[in-house]
Amino acid sequence: MELFYVLTILDRARADMLIDIYKELNLSLIMANLGNGTATSEHLSLYDLEPSDKTIVETIATSETLKQLIKLAKRKLFIDIPGNGIMMAIPLKSVCGGKNLAYITEGQTVGGAIDNMMNCENELIVVILNEGFSDDVMDAARSAGASGGTVIHAKGTGKRKAEKFYGVSLAEERDMIYILESTTKKSNIMKAINEKCGAGTEIEAICFSIPVSETAGMRKFEED
Repeated sequence: MELFYVLTILDRARADMLIDIYKELNLSLIMANLGNGTATSEHLSLYDLEPSDKTIVETIATSETLKQLIKLAKRKLFIDIPGNGIMMAIPLKSVCGGKNLAYITEGQTVGGAIDNMMNCENELIVVILNEGFSDDVMDAARSAGASGGTVIHAKGTGKRKAEKFYGVSLAEERDMIYILESTTKKSNIMKAINEKCGAGTEIEAICFSIPVSETAGMRKFEED
């Protein structure tokens, strides 16, 4: 199906403006999580920015709605200008159940399958780690070329048997880090995180990546 999981990271003070845009486009499923930016002081000063708390706002959109969403976010939130946030669209492969599909796409026209799902220029690296070690993970990621990420605090519900079997001992209180990077940088960043913060360390970081088909706000030239 031509559906996308749209994830936007921006300052908390601007989150309500984005949610209003979602409502304007009749998007049914809207979720918001709190997080913190990880940009270094040198990186912030380069763009004349201040450190700030973040909100991660998520929704489901069709291909046509996604185009309108990115257009409105650029016009009203200047999402394509450095410091105003990052928006990314992750292709969805399937939705379980007709009622679920009807709910999340209410008011939208659902098209056909997404072509070349895996041929994406950017990927979202997701890191799950023991709470309190996000700086260590970001130091490892930056050593391989990452510019920054967003930390989300979470609570684990994994089974202890699985942890013992695989030799991974994640604490109940955990952090998650989102790092959006180009596909060409992704492998080196994940390798650095695994070698410096992975299994066998007190951080016990687990990371994986997800293809991202559309982006706005990645501090590079983009063609409309």
